[in-house]
Amino acid sequence: MTIRIGNEVLTEHIRVKIRLDYRGEGRSSRFIFGNRRGEEIVEQIREQEVALLRNVPMQGLFLEDIDLSIDPYTVNESDGRRKREVTYAPVVITLRFENIDDLLPLVTKPEFRKIEFLSPENLNIHRLDIERLFFRVSKILQEEIKKTELRFE
Repeated sequence: MTIRIGNEVLTEHIRVKIRLDYRGEGRSSRFIFGNRRGEEIVEQIREQEVALLRNVPMQGLFLEDIDLSIDPYTVNESDGRRKREVTYAPVVITLRFENIDDLLPLVTKPEFRKIEFLSPENLNIHRLDIERLFFRVSKILQEEIKKTELRFE
């Protein structure tokens, strides 16, 4: 990725912060000791996902920081028939990357909530980078459509 600052062209990494909110629901059991609160479950899910982020390399992405300081929060959701409490555990990830399409695996996750570009202030994206980005978006959408079709057959 080349970045244009005035007349100067630099090759630099782009830095972003991405917020992912992992979802969890409390479970009740028939046994006395089997009940688990939604907060406990979502904390465990968040720990597992963060361990994956730290230990499994992502092509083109360089992990700088993972912020787990935001407390889990609970909301009431309704599916039309019943209401239930759902707990979310946020994670804020700071990343560096060169090609904007390398970011797609994270921003297409259902847990994705927000992205903030930290640097550079301005981006000049080449035509080929945009073409590659749209090609990868199309590919991901086609894969998701196939998965959905297989699920409902």
